[in-house]
Amino acid sequence: MRMLVLGGTQFLGRHVVDAALEQSHDVTLFNRGQTRPELFSGVEKLRGDRDGDLEALRGRSFDAVVDTSGYVPRIVRQTLDALGEVGHYTFVSSISVYASLATPPDEHSPVAELAEPTEDWREAYGELKALCEAVVQERFPDAFIPRPGLIVGPWDQTGRFTYWPQRIAEGGRVLAPAPPDAAAQVIDVRDLASWIVRAAESSTAGTFNAVDRATTRERMFETCRDVAASNAELVWVDGDFLAEHEVGEWMELPLWLHGPEYAGMLSVDPAPAFGAGLEPRPLEDTVRATLDWVRSGEAPTEPPAGLAREKEQRVLDAWFSLQGVPSGREV
Repeated sequence: MRMLVLGGTQFLGRHVVDAALEQSHDVTLFNRGQTRPELFSGVEKLRGDRDGDLEALRGRSFDAVVDTSGYVPRIVRQTLDALGEVGHYTFVSSISVYASLATPPDEHSPVAELAEPTEDWREAYGELKALCEAVVQERFPDAFIPRPGLIVGPWDQTGRFTYWPQRIAEGGRVLAPAPPDAAAQVIDVRDLASWIVRAAESSTAGTFNAVDRATTRERMFETCRDVAASNAELVWVDGDFLAEHEVGEWMELPLWLHGPEYAGMLSVDPAPAFGAGLEPRPLEDTVRATLDWVRSGEAPTEPPAGLAREKEQRVLDAWFSLQGVPSGREV
């Protein structure tokens, strides 16, 4: 199968290329050549820019196209206009497209709408992704549109999951956002990538929430501790207390969503995706692979997400003080 991957050298795209090559597909990459251009020797690499330099794509035909880098509807439309004949189209969207995440959305839940025109996808990520979906479906009614939750695993540059295996492996007292039974849900990047390739092979169509089964924060963190063989002690700190001490949700303290508007984001039903071929691996495998990547020295030393150790200790000291327990003793 002749497969075009738009991007292909960062996180999900990189794993899609790996999965496609494992199945002996003929892969072509289209990107600017700015991120790890040395990857995938022997693979055809088309250079250009989706926003204004699409000549290398002009008129090219493929059995399958995988778009992991579409954020702005205008740019997605320009890419589609440049391509020749395409068999199967995958557009990777996001769980963030939904108008409300206060309760777990399903694939038929309303999507968010732009309040005012913008192309700033950092400010209107979900709204723009929803519009990109519409552009793709207008051209390809049988497109495959996975809506991933939190994608995790090796080569995630954000640290939004990596923080926890790495921090817990270090041991000691680890600040953990209460309650322990709060929902936690991720999708291993390798499972998502393999599913995308299989979907192209079988011409799978439709929109699916791409998540693994929901678990709890406690089980997720204990899995990190078990895989790392760590002596870490989880100290469960109340969410209101964290907010009072200016600990930020999601990015500063990953997997913590304190506001009720996100109460359903990490407990989405994966059954439709499982029925369409998504095959998640055990959480232990994800944690182990993530730790192996960190220990290889290839992970970023200062990722965007994660609580600074000094701030973590200050908040823990304040929490111990509130409980009337010296910081050198167990709570």
